[in-house]
Amino acid sequence: MSMLKRLPLFPINTAVNDQGHLVIGGCDTVALVSEFGTPLYLYDELTLRSTCREFREEFGKRYPDILIIYAGKAYSNGVLLSLIDEEGLGLDVVSEGELGIAKSINFPMEKIYFHGNNKSRRELELALKWHIGRIVVDNFHELEMLDKLTQDTGVKQDILLRITPGVDPHTHRYTSTGSLDSKFGFPLPLKEETVARALKIRGLNVVGLHFHIGSLIYEPEPYVESVKFILKFAADMRGKYGLELKELDTGGGFAVQYTLDKPAHPTAVFAEKITSAIIGECKKYELEMPKLIIEPGREIVARAGVAVYEIGSIKEIPGVRTYASVDGGMGDNICPALYGEKMEAVLANRMRTRNTNKVTISGKFCESGDILIRDIVMPNMASGDILAIAVSGAYSIPESMNYNAYFRPPVIMVKNGRAKLIRRRETLADITSCDVA
Repeated sequence: MSMLKRLPLFPINTAVNDQGHLVIGGCDTVALVSEFGTPLYLYDELTLRSTCREFREEFGKRYPDILIIYAGKAYSNGVLLSLIDEEGLGLDVVSEGELGIAKSINFPMEKIYFHGNNKSRRELELALKWHIGRIVVDNFHELEMLDKLTQDTGVKQDILLRITPGVDPHTHRYTSTGSLDSKFGFPLPLKEETVARALKIRGLNVVGLHFHIGSLIYEPEPYVESVKFILKFAADMRGKYGLELKELDTGGGFAVQYTLDKPAHPTAVFAEKITSAIIGECKKYELEMPKLIIEPGREIVARAGVAVYEIGSIKEIPGVRTYASVDGGMGDNICPALYGEKMEAVLANRMRTRNTNKVTISGKFCESGDILIRDIVMPNMASGDILAIAVSGAYSIPESMNYNAYFRPPVIMVKNGRAKLIRRRETLADITSCDVA
């Protein structure tokens, strides 16, 4: 397999220059390494904006009232969230930290949806104080806290109720969230009681229902099944309790392509199936079509991001395996170890060299499970080569850690041949700043 065949997995304006170097956003990645060092994460602005527009356009031309909200857990950064706002998207947050980042850049509070299965009292207080758009209520404990807080503050808060539809999304068990046995959402046996109790709370305005069935979902059928379930439920609750379904949030979780041998459907396929199901079911149950909320996270940032490392030690075990170790690993990208994600890589400094050797890309951390890519065919490597891993923009930085007192890497944004530092590399001072003598 030629390295050039892997280019479609990289950002949309990726190229190879006359020196045989990988170029992203008009920037030579080898030059970027000279300037910023390794490990290094880069995001291509053009790819980010194009993906935001694709979601808005594909869903918008099929459904009359939509809001695309970016799932900030995939990666929240002030510069990135400003771009998300500029592209007309809302924001899904799950913590005080993510909410605080949004507040720090004056993200429109009315376009923020607050998720989470165990929101603290402080988080809910901040959400009410800052007048965020929607709180997605996950359980009865949260309902009780909001009842008390809205009485104390006099705030009337719009909410969605998260219902687990009991649908198997056929994904990794760690990323499946819509089944009966899940920590997320009101379970099926209590779904009717959920609506009855929520509608009685004076300080809460139940504007809609929410479901999220998981992540890395490759087929649209689980979404269609969930839509049918939730809209029948909405029709039943309208008849019994007068529920008015003004919003329907179908979550996110659309798969992205990590490897050449496992393509993912384009956004248009999911948009067509989901919107057609909603329109059909609303007609069937004589429901007014609700505002549709879609929550892509991984799908917005994954392809736009690239992880760049330097090859260090190369260990050949005759007849067994060759390990090429990089200067990062599970400390900045735990997804391969945690979810078994398979990824593709190239040698950014030798893009025109033929792939001839099978090698396993390992990290530098003191764990045998610190493997980024197992058994990938690459050129014959040497210490000092620059390795670039595609589709690294989602979850890598948010799930990064200081194991082995690792300094988490810098992040840059590239556009039209220019690179902007949006997160600096950590230092020893950062790691020790919370220590108390």
